[in-house]
Amino acid sequence: MQDKFTFKYAIIRIVPKVEREEFFNVGVILFCKRKKYMDIKYSIDKEKLKAFSCQVELNVLEEYLNAWKLICKGDSSSGKIGQLEISERFGWLTASRSTIIQSSKTYSGLLIEPQKMLDIIFEKHVL
Repeated sequence: MQDKFTFKYAIIRIVPKVEREEFFNVGVILFCKRKKYMDIKYSIDKEKLKAFSCQVELNVLEEYLNAWKLICKGDSSSGKIGQLEISERFGWLTASRSTIIQSSKTYSGLLIEPQKMLDIIFEKHVL
């Protein structure tokens, strides 16, 4: 029997008008300390974004989410946050904030393969 590892994840949300507290899911961030794995998977539905707000620019959201991906990877171009230890980066990305891109509370579980679990959660909560 293969070993299972604990993991944490959060759903990434777009909140076009923060004051209205309406959101839709666009991605998932998953962290597994024992596997030294953290990644984000996202997809923004252009039509859904327009339905929520025509004032938000898709390319700006994609730039921010790409920055989150760089932070997940610990890329040096992501600044000081990207240089933090992996669990600190996960904590920073999933911290409560009142901006246009937010994350849900964190959830946990057991996994064998992090990438496969990321795909499963993404399909269940985003697509």
